[in-house]
Amino acid sequence: MPSVKIPRKSTDFDMTPFVDVAFLILSFFMMATKFKPPEPVEITTPNSVSADALKEGDAILITMDKDNKVYLTFALGSAEDQGIFDDIIQNVNKEKNLNLTNAEMGNFRKTYFIGVPFTQLKSLLDMPADQQRNLKQPGIPLDTTGGELTYWVQYAKAAFAGHQLAYMIKGDDNAKYPTFEGVIAALKRNEQFKYNLITSPEAAPPGTELYKQRQNALKNSSTK
Repeated sequence: MPSVKIPRKSTDFDMTPFVDVAFLILSFFMMATKFKPPEPVEITTPNSVSADALKEGDAILITMDKDNKVYLTFALGSAEDQGIFDDIIQNVNKEKNLNLTNAEMGNFRKTYFIGVPFTQLKSLLDMPADQQRNLKQPGIPLDTTGGELTYWVQYAKAAFAGHQLAYMIKGDDNAKYPTFEGVIAALKRNEQFKYNLITSPEAAPPGTELYKQRQNALKNSSTK
């Protein structure tokens, strides 16, 4: 009986389409991903259990580091609202008689965070934004009545008029209570009694309602 010869087939695959798809996916993520800006100061936030996530939008971020220094950052919900930065710095310049130049006030748009007294603000804004990041700022003067932070909140509140503005506080786990008390005093003097505390997420304790909600959400996502 003659033997049947099985035709041999090549085991080679053309990987070109897979490589093309991989590069397309990589290009998509590179263009669509919004990278987190570098932290101006190193902050170790305390842990907490929360069901709420921060939403992107107009916000004032008050940061307290482990040395009890206070910094301020303004965030815009839309890139079209850059004029808000101009309103803030123009009010600061007028009310505090800082004699800022147009170039220095224009540089305020690029300034990522503020951590100097009003008397040193001119020197800070005279520096390019990339050099500001390497500058060790002494912090905004603060006391039990709110200090200079009170005026920053006041000017920002006026500039953001008509916007839904979120007030966020991010404190290091080693920051002392008097610093936090001064921050709250600055908000209260501007009649701001609602704010968000930024913490590191922690798993909900087993048996709690939040724990059950998260477990159900995981089950529902795995069945889809």
